[in-house]
Amino acid sequence: MGVSGAATGAVRLLLDTHALVWWWTDDRRLPAAARAAIAAPENVVLVSAASAWELATKHRLGKWAEVAPLVDGFDELLRRSRFAPLPITPGQARRAGAMDWAHRDPFDRMLLAQARDQLVPLVSGDAVFQDCDVSVIWS
Repeated sequence: MGVSGAATGAVRLLLDTHALVWWWTDDRRLPAAARAAIAAPENVVLVSAASAWELATKHRLGKWAEVAPLVDGFDELLRRSRFAPLPITPGQARRAGAMDWAHRDPFDRMLLAQARDQLVPLVSGDAVFQDCDVSVIWS
């Protein structure tokens, strides 16, 4: 897949939810290549509305208790990080629901639909994206 902004050195990229959390919590599991792409001041870092939805859902269900401060402060953290919010469009929602992909996770399906729609690489360590016709930044 193409990477927008390549002529100027700037890249638009979309963060998977775990990459976002690990960035905000300075988690060592975020590899150097992903960290460098996020930190590069010329890059535009997109954060999907699906990530806010995923964090809130998993926290509510008790599956990710430690993200409570991130759920509560999501909008402020997004602003302070200078990340660009990426809303979910009806077309992206339709494509996420209709895509022929055995993976059932609705959050991953939405992120994949958005990465494809925006023609941006996905910053993710999740192996499910490896054969999905989308560029992945990780290691």
